Amino acid sequence: MDKLSSILHLREMLRQLERDVGLEDLSRFERDVLLAAHGLCERPGDVISSEQIREHALVRSAAQATFYRALRTLLARGLLERAADTKAKSYIVRSDLVGAPLPLR
Repeated sequence: MDKLSSILHLREMLRQLERDVGLEDLSRFERDVLLAAHGLCERPGDVISSEQIREHALVRSAAQATFYRALRTLLARGLLERAADTKAKSYIVRSDLVGAPLPLR
């Protein structure tokens, strides 16, 4: 298998996994913001700031307006929520709402 075929196969597998957990309705950038936020959390319920997310390699190069538009979408869908009793621009990732547990194969 050549390198491009390998990349294609990985992308197809990733797309299927995203469908399986219910992320197919998000734009690619919205998925990147969600994954970056999740990656910054050491455990469920950790509070992260928009600045921490914004500095993540997956989303760093995006325009500020695009980043905040994606945050608003994730908040509206309940995948991120504003952290209680914290300053503005602090969030909790609701990874418990992302799809059902994946079957073991």
